[in-house]
Amino acid sequence: MLERELKQRVLDQVGRVVVGREKETELLLVSFLARGHVLLEGVPGVSKTILAKSFARCMGVEFKRIQFTPDMLPMDMLGGFIFNMKDREFEFRKGPVFTNLLLADEINRAPPKVQSALLESMQETQVTVEGRTEPLPDPFMVIATQNPQEFQGVYPLPENQLDRFLMRIELGYPNLGTESAILKRNLSDMSTTQVEVVVGVDELAKSLQEVASVKVSDEIVDYLAVLGLETRKEGRLSLGASPRALVQLTHCARAVAFLDGRDYVVPEDIKEVAVFVLGHRVKLDQSAILVGTATDPRQVVRDILTKVKPPR
Repeated sequence: MLERELKQRVLDQVGRVVVGREKETELLLVSFLARGHVLLEGVPGVSKTILAKSFARCMGVEFKRIQFTPDMLPMDMLGGFIFNMKDREFEFRKGPVFTNLLLADEINRAPPKVQSALLESMQETQVTVEGRTEPLPDPFMVIATQNPQEFQGVYPLPENQLDRFLMRIELGYPNLGTESAILKRNLSDMSTTQVEVVVGVDELAKSLQEVASVKVSDEIVDYLAVLGLETRKEGRLSLGASPRALVQLTHCARAVAFLDGRDYVVPEDIKEVAVFVLGHRVKLDQSAILVGTATDPRQVVRDILTKVKPPR
């Protein structure tokens, strides 16, 4: 089917530069089709930036990158009013946020004011500067990166900012075979210029429309509601999934179903992405951490997925 071919084309092109990140690439594609944003976490050197750049290139969308720093100002990202000497009046100059895919590199190095400015862009797909509101291009996606092991000179993302990310994807160290392939690949050119555009503008627009029309049955809606309820009843969690988290999980499941060539959602679609969508939106209870009954919220989500019986 054309949907499966779309996924394979993207995986093949990104794989020409980035080795061993097929699952992460697929999750980026799911997030893009679900019109969401992604937070990539990992130590330096695990291909976070090159993965985002390669993905943007093969999708054929406009791409811009911002390197976040502690001295950055909101206008460095959003743009601002500049006095035009020729016309003798102020004109609005758009910042790098006006693009289809924005790579926010090392987002936790940005001060809170900049993070808050990005929040409106991610949630409302618009920018407000000095009372003027400008819509962002459609589609619009933010891929942000951060090093979770860094503690000096960083500003941790608050819960409300984390909630704006559809998925949180952790990039760990590669296994032995993958690392050997990376070393061999680096003996030659690994430039993203090797990546070809494989998704046309019309195909992308049509895909986004078809994802939005994927059917979600009442049984699947009830299943999602029960999953959300179980996260709030779970003793190892002090914060369960919000209704917005379940809505976004539904959008992701639609994208997964579309890429699998179906126009309806099945429970397996939800299970495939639930950990990445809910893992950063639930919070472990401190007592569970102290007694050692829970150390990772993602594992608690997995346990709930195993516990709740899906509809037949």
